[in-house]
Order: sequence, then structure tokens, then C-alpha cells
Amino acid sequence: MTDAVYTHGHHESVLRSHRWRTAANSAAYLLGELRPGLDVLDVGCGPGTITADLAALVAPGRVTAVDAAAGILTDARAVAVERGLENVEFAVADVHALDFPDGSFDVVHAHQVLQHVGDPVRALREMRRVCRPGGVVAVRDSDYAAFSWFPHVPALDEWQALYQRVARANGGEPDAGRRLLSWARRAGFTDITPSAGVWCYATPEERAWWSGLWADRTTASSYARLAVEGGHTTPERLAAIAEGWREWGADGDGWFLVPHGEVLCRA
Repeated sequence: MTDAVYTHGHHESVLRSHRWRTAANSAAYLLGELRPGLDVLDVGCGPGTITADLAALVAPGRVTAVDAAAGILTDARAVAVERGLENVEFAVADVHALDFPDGSFDVVHAHQVLQHVGDPVRALREMRRVCRPGGVVAVRDSDYAAFSWFPHVPALDEWQALYQRVARANGGEPDAGRRLLSWARRAGFTDITPSAGVWCYATPEERAWWSGLWADRTTASSYARLAVEGGHTTPERLAAIAEGWREWGADGDGWFLVPHGEVLCRA
């Protein structure tokens, strides 16, 4: 199976999260591999904030940024223009069948992509194919079952279980982080450096931002629509879950951890 529905969609509440991402907070495990002059493929680039950081780090090397959704590339191009980057190009692409010759790139990067695709092993094989010998394929994905928070808010337990059901019904694997090493080995990589990284939201500003975007995402995004249309929940339950997010965000003791699996695979 290679067809999968992108559970999150591109509602403003989703992009609020995606635009926060940088190479420093989302690809630190890769930074030691980067240097000027490398050619990079950024798979599933979304609104392009990580892409722009990578382009600045490898210039005069080139970054090719691809995404399955043509519309979001407009946002990514705007970020590149705003930052004055001239070494980035954009294209629509399917990670299962990349339209590039073998050995085209020194680095192939994908952040929060494999959890949403129908065949992550095939995707990794394609990423390996377009990577030059000696180059690296770098992949990072979160792991929803390992999300943890304090204090206990029952509505967030319901959210966690619901999200996993919806994502799997759409053909994805929300607990991808723990599977990356296994998938990379099945894709034929033998020189793999596995690691983990986290996002943590605990300051008042971080709690307000994280809880607010998930409260909005729970009631207004593609995820909300797919959850109801798929028979997984009701609008009333989603409203209750959104209120749980706001309850957690307003608690001065609130703390939320998002763990990620990471693999650096030498081609």
C-alpha cells in the first residue's frame, strides 16, 4: 500500500506548528553532517522553514524541496524569498516514486513524513536510491504513544487514543518514531546511527501555543473532519477534547513531552 491520507491537512492550526520548526529544533541530529557545497533533497518540506535553514547551511550547494501537496509549496517559496535564498527549488513529488536519477543528492532529509505514508520502507528505499554513495538519509518522526504530559487530563487520554485510530485508518503509523530503525534496516541500510530527540512545552508561552493549536486542530482541521466522517468520534466529543487541551494549557504546572525517533543512514 502506498496511498495514505495526510491526517493533519494544512489548516492554519497545523501550519502554526509547522512554521515553528527549524533545523535547530527539528534536525539537530543532522547538522553535523552538513557543510557548504552539499546538494540536499528535503522530502515533505511543508511550509519550508526547515528547508530554508538547510539551504543557508549548505550554500552554495543546492536544496531541492518537495512535497506531495502543491499548495503548500507556495508558502515554502515565500519563506525562501523572504530570507533571500537563491539556492532552493521546489517540486511536487511522491516519496514512494521520486522523479530524480540515482545518486542525485548528498543528503536526503525527511521530517515527520514516514508516519503519514502508506509504505515507509518503500519510501526509504527511494530516498536511498537518490542518495549518493557515502551520503546520508536522515529521517525523524514523532511517536504518539510515547507522548506524555502532566497534570493528568482525561480528555487528553481520549485525544491520544483517538488520534492513533484516525491516523491508522488513514493508512499512516502514528508511532513511527520507534519503528525508524526497523524500517531503515528493511530498506537495505546497514550503516545506521539511531537516536532520539524531544520537544518539551512547559513555559506559560509554550503551553498557550501548544494547547491552543491542538484545541483548534481538534475542532477545525482535516483531522477533525476525518475523525467524524470515519465514525471515530462526534463533534461533541471533539469539543470536549479541545476544552481538555485548554484546561491543560491553563495549568501552571503543565508540561508536555513529544519524543522523536531519528536515524542517520549512510548510503
